[in-house]
Amino acid sequence: MADDYLARIGKLIRDARQHRGWTQSQLADALGTSQSAVNRIERGNQNISLEMIARIGEALDSEIVSLGYAGPMHLRVVGGRRLSGAIDVKTSKNACVALLCASLLNKGRTVLRRVARIEEVYRLLEVLNSIGVRTRWINDGVDLELVPPARLDMEAMDADAARRTRSIIMFLGPLLHRMDHFRLPYAGGCDLGTRTIEPHMIALRRFGLDITATEGIYHAQVEAGVSPDRPIVLTERGDTVTENALLAAARHDGVTVIRNASSNYMVQDLCFFLEALGVEVEGIGTTTLTVHGVPHIDVDVDYSPSEDPVEAMSLVAAAVVTESELTIRRVPIEFMEIELAVLEEMGLDHDRSAEYTADNGRTRLVDLTVRPSKLEAPIDKIHPMPFPGLNIDNVPFFAAIAATAQGQTLIHDWVYDNRAIYLTDLNRLGGRLQLLDPHRVLVEGPTRWRAAEMMCPPALRPAVVVLLAMMAAEGTSVLRNVYVINRGYEELAERLNSVGAQIEIFRDI
Repeated sequence: MADDYLARIGKLIRDARQHRGWTQSQLADALGTSQSAVNRIERGNQNISLEMIARIGEALDSEIVSLGYAGPMHLRVVGGRRLSGAIDVKTSKNACVALLCASLLNKGRTVLRRVARIEEVYRLLEVLNSIGVRTRWINDGVDLELVPPARLDMEAMDADAARRTRSIIMFLGPLLHRMDHFRLPYAGGCDLGTRTIEPHMIALRRFGLDITATEGIYHAQVEAGVSPDRPIVLTERGDTVTENALLAAARHDGVTVIRNASSNYMVQDLCFFLEALGVEVEGIGTTTLTVHGVPHIDVDVDYSPSEDPVEAMSLVAAAVVTESELTIRRVPIEFMEIELAVLEEMGLDHDRSAEYTADNGRTRLVDLTVRPSKLEAPIDKIHPMPFPGLNIDNVPFFAAIAATAQGQTLIHDWVYDNRAIYLTDLNRLGGRLQLLDPHRVLVEGPTRWRAAEMMCPPALRPAVVVLLAMMAAEGTSVLRNVYVINRGYEELAERLNSVGAQIEIFRDI
């Protein structure tokens, strides 16, 4: 019981600290204690006095303990409201987490601009803090500064935080250059079925990395002097697999050729960041990357990741399902062109601005204005393909869009084992979706959405799709335990409210 109490107090302190935009080190400085002590408190592994709780509350300007217990976050949605005005797309979640991992390559100071303030980022920061990386939010909490220690303390890693993010897998590439052996917890993240790390290992073994898995831990051993003697051919054109290969190649003393590489948005942002570190990367945007590694990287770097095309797609979907006129600004059009082409064929009425350049100086942006449209089901099935095809993470949004269209739409989500199953949660809200097998779902439209109370699906994009359907449904809906949405979206409810939605955040007493 005492351990449970300490864990609850620790979680409240962590949430209050993150809301303030502080790192564990900043809170430790304010309290006159160590970062490791704050880490133990937040994990519920240290007894804490009422006096210390009061001091923490004062430092964070937060009432840490009251008569109630702040449980999981829920959303209460009053649907049937039209959206209007304009909303900006935030920086890419997937690029930001890759760049946090990539900061381990650099012995100098890394500043990342407009980093997404999401749970996935917070988990990685907790891991980085625990192994000795100093991080702090600067410029009123907009940008993030990272300064690595001379030596990483891998034994102090926050395993709980690491297990809550699959992004931890991208520590493998940078760490193999820093130590000859280390351990990482098994990767977590969304519940999307079995996802093996073997494609990562096929690439990383070429740099001398060997992994043994025992009792929830990856035991990594690095054989010195091993380097690729021919091009690395990825067996899966995956985003994180490509990123791990890039991270390993960045500090390899030589030239590495990576074939069947992903050319998706987060991979391109990582390549641009590596170039800022002094690593030459040829073939950005293609499936063959040639990396001229730099064995020692010690530079002060300032980089701005680009906007998130998946968030842009979710905002387009929000406008479509609520039959609204909405302007979505800062859309990375290069990574939305196929989606928009499909929507045009379905009858979407929209305008786009002239192109302009993102803050990274490379990515092309536009502003999109979406208007209410009478949509027809597409003739062909909706299915993802590696870039430049329809983005894998954008497929779920077509389930909600297809539900508003006249006719039947076949959605084939061939990549993930479980995600199509979660889309059938829309049936609780009035949808007519038939699961044909674990990867295919048939959507019948149009839909008369109805309000409901339900648990949040355990996968990020289907969870947002359910939220969008609730926004379209007349009446009041409740979506419970929305942590998974907070993993990938920054203040989504508040931002949707700014353009006319009515979404209330609440917790159980």
